Amino acid sequence: MFSVRTGLLAALSLALCSALALAEPVKVGFVATLSGPSAPLGVHMRNGFQLAVKELGGQLGGQPTEVIVVDDELKPDVAVSKVKGLLDRDKVDVIAGVVFSNVMMAISKPVFENETVLISGNAGPSPLAGKGCSPYFFAASYQNDQVHEIMGKYAQDQGFKRVVLMTPNYQAGKDAMAGFKRHFKGEVAEEILTPLGQLDFSAEIAKIQAANPDALFTFMPGGMGVNLVKQYAQAGLTTKIPFLSSFTIDETTLPATQEASIGMLSGANWAPNIDTPENKAFVAAFEKEYGIVPSLYAAQGYDAAKMIDGALKATGGKVSDKAAFRKALASAPFKSVRGDFSIGKNGFPLQDFYVVKPVKRADGKYETVTVSKVFDNMTDAYAAECPLK
Repeated sequence: MFSVRTGLLAALSLALCSALALAEPVKVGFVATLSGPSAPLGVHMRNGFQLAVKELGGQLGGQPTEVIVVDDELKPDVAVSKVKGLLDRDKVDVIAGVVFSNVMMAISKPVFENETVLISGNAGPSPLAGKGCSPYFFAASYQNDQVHEIMGKYAQDQGFKRVVLMTPNYQAGKDAMAGFKRHFKGEVAEEILTPLGQLDFSAEIAKIQAANPDALFTFMPGGMGVNLVKQYAQAGLTTKIPFLSSFTIDETTLPATQEASIGMLSGANWAPNIDTPENKAFVAAFEKEYGIVPSLYAAQGYDAAKMIDGALKATGGKVSDKAAFRKALASAPFKSVRGDFSIGKNGFPLQDFYVVKPVKRADGKYETVTVSKVFDNMTDAYAAECPLK
């Protein structure tokens, strides 16, 4: 016998099946450095991204979502091979992540040729910000030069006359030096370029001591930064030659450097103590989920997922309408943990930048805190060269 209840259940079941059939599953290929000395950067970024997806019920834009994570091994050729697999075999709708700029530059060509959106969770190489900008590129992070510009302006404002610059010899290292020199007008006593992945800095520290500058500015992410900070402190230089840096002292390196990093200043676009409701909730949720203090890589990964979510909500969840999806991404349709955040015409954010310092918390953990805001709602130096409208 047919009952009203049975009929209602059947109707609801049919409606649910129809809704699921109409839904467009979202596939995200997430690329990060997850092995080697720099793995903590990629792990933080991946964890931030996955935390956002978990909070959204395993969906982005209200659609069922699959995140396929691959390790680029900090090898551009490996990254290209794996990204091609994500595009050709897995048919992903979005490529996200990427810690290092040499990897970003290598994968950008096949991704753009496939007309797939690429959302950076960290790397922001200058070639993609100016004349080489792409309508398929968006950054949830920054343009490489910007964070280093903070310390260049700080050094200039402090009246430092002579500085030594030291970075790894790849695109982001060159962008770091360019960014620092954009605001520092004093003498650069020496520019030291090291191999990417170098861990012994005894020869470089000897050069710094011999140059006797007013300050050192360095960009050494991951394990490179851990070793440099420890060796610099062991050489007794912390109080003699101020240590200014970007991406060298943060929540990925502080568990290892701890007291050796105290007194060293950095530039950053985020810190755990930024006072927004979104940031407070994010930091608390990340620490609860993973048991560690999040870094800017985690915050940017988290924002990248929220950016995708907001854009898909604006398109009604349609991943197939690429033009509408790109238009929605350009509007920055989400609330960043950083507060002020918008997207410029070249796909890079306009946001605030700070000087930060490491502190030891009451619970024994280390984190960075803001010292001062240096740039407000800053756009990057290359945006004017981007031909996109």
